[in-house]
Amino acid sequence: MQSPTRAYQTKHVVVLVIDGVRFSDTWGDSDRSFIPNMAQRLAPQGVFHPKFYNQGKTLTNPGHVALTTGNYQYLSNNGSQIPNHPSVFHYYLQHTKEPATQAWIITSKDKLEILAKTESTEPAAQFAPSTNCGNNGLGTGYREDAVTLRKAKEILTMHHPKLVLINLKEPDSQAHAEQWVGYLKAIRQSDTYAYDLWKWLQQDSVYKNNTTLIITNDHGRHNGNGYNEHGDLCEGCRHISLLMLGPDVKQGFTPTIARSQVDVAATIAELLNFPIPKRDGEPMLELLREKVKPE
Repeated sequence: MQSPTRAYQTKHVVVLVIDGVRFSDTWGDSDRSFIPNMAQRLAPQGVFHPKFYNQGKTLTNPGHVALTTGNYQYLSNNGSQIPNHPSVFHYYLQHTKEPATQAWIITSKDKLEILAKTESTEPAAQFAPSTNCGNNGLGTGYREDAVTLRKAKEILTMHHPKLVLINLKEPDSQAHAEQWVGYLKAIRQSDTYAYDLWKWLQQDSVYKNNTTLIITNDHGRHNGNGYNEHGDLCEGCRHISLLMLGPDVKQGFTPTIARSQVDVAATIAELLNFPIPKRDGEPMLELLREKVKPE
């Protein structure tokens, strides 16, 4: 088991996954013209990681499973297979004995409801998080990101969960439709959603000053004109982004150690002070403050 190394001010963690965004179109663009809010308003408040990767299968479901379980699993991308291992959401609920409404999977893509499931027979498998995915769960189709953000705020307001994952699908959907202008517009819209979410969290009396927000991607896209697809080992598919904000994050720090998706689950467990089994990842301690300010 990996156990937390010290105490933190973080009491809530929100993970925002912007689906299928290519690094070269966002943080890798010198002007960062399509992510003005994240680059100019959010990054100075936290840590942007320039060397963050998907080192597994560069598809939606495998990417999200890596983020939530700390394990790279080559499972189907259509929702027909579920993760081998429990997620950090399962372990959180098992450790705290809090109700399922304290951990949520909220996604535009219905197929990501699998993140609340596992084939494991571990005791943690019985502690499934709550879900609000797609139109009405697995097999019901995708919904618009604006609806997902509205649902997320409703859930956050009603239950004030400690651990949440939100998926935005529009950049990926626009790129698959070969809508280059639509893809860039969706990146800019996702950037606005990310900034709006952070402002909203800081205006809520429960979340203010004790919430860590992790903004990342599940996968990138092929380089050059192949932007409409993804799924191989190319740099465009592998290189993704990570932006973290919160009371325990080293503000303005520039990391040099390359990290990958499987390190996110371990970092969440570290921040929220509960143990999880050691798998492919480890806590990104270099991004976190060594000294905690007294409350």
